[in-house]
Amino acid sequence: MKVRKVKVKDFYIGGGDLVVIGGPCVIESLQLCMEVASFMKEETQKLGIKYIFKSSFDKANRSSIKSFRGPGLRKGLRVLEYVRKKLDLPVLTDVHCTSQVKDVSKVVDIIQIPAFLCRQTSLVVEAGKTQKVINVKKGQFLSPQEMRFVAEKIESVGNFNIIFTERGTFFGYQNLVVDFRSLDIMRSFGYPVIFDATHSVQRPGAGRYSSAGERKFALPLARASVGFGCDGIFIEVHPHPQKALSDASTMLDFKMTKRLLSEIKKIWDVVKR
Repeated sequence: MKVRKVKVKDFYIGGGDLVVIGGPCVIESLQLCMEVASFMKEETQKLGIKYIFKSSFDKANRSSIKSFRGPGLRKGLRVLEYVRKKLDLPVLTDVHCTSQVKDVSKVVDIIQIPAFLCRQTSLVVEAGKTQKVINVKKGQFLSPQEMRFVAEKIESVGNFNIIFTERGTFFGYQNLVVDFRSLDIMRSFGYPVIFDATHSVQRPGAGRYSSAGERKFALPLARASVGFGCDGIFIEVHPHPQKALSDASTMLDFKMTKRLLSEIKKIWDVVKR
């Protein structure tokens, strides 16, 4: 099937190169973001992988009012802008309401629509109007077929710079399952598809005040998705996941990340041949 090549900085998603989107779940500090971004840039460059830094200035859909949300829009964008310029990296972050879109679009290369908000028409359209690359995470509650309608909302304002991300589907209560057929179905709409290897292993609401998860399954799922034919991988990375202020049970440490990058690149090269 023919898939549109979406340009990010000096490379294309869907253009034949393996792309990895990665970073800490939430901006805890400038120091943390720089540490993770520097590590990821070095490791991906060694392997010939294209890299996009990701982190959130606000986790507006945390399970509990007690959960850490992030530094907020202004402080968060300053951190993202610093990482982008200092390390010469493309940057991705998510938006949760239309009022954030304009300011975010001035800083980032990719605007992300969170899974829980992927059907919020006003938000999706407002993001599309920026003509930035829009990464839409498929809602856990949504079939891959329904993502066609999400794409149409962005296309309605003349933006065809669209990426879809698969992040698992609800399987009963407090569990997610990955149906790899969704990668192929969403690619059939003509846009690149990313597989989110760390959010897919979440156990929603299974923690005391937060989601739980099983990070040990992130590696085999990432390997399988590359073998199946996705256009890139999304991972959340932290030097000390157990101390992370968000997604502590699913983020990957540096050792596990290095292994994942090495393994998916080997599979990618075989598949592309």
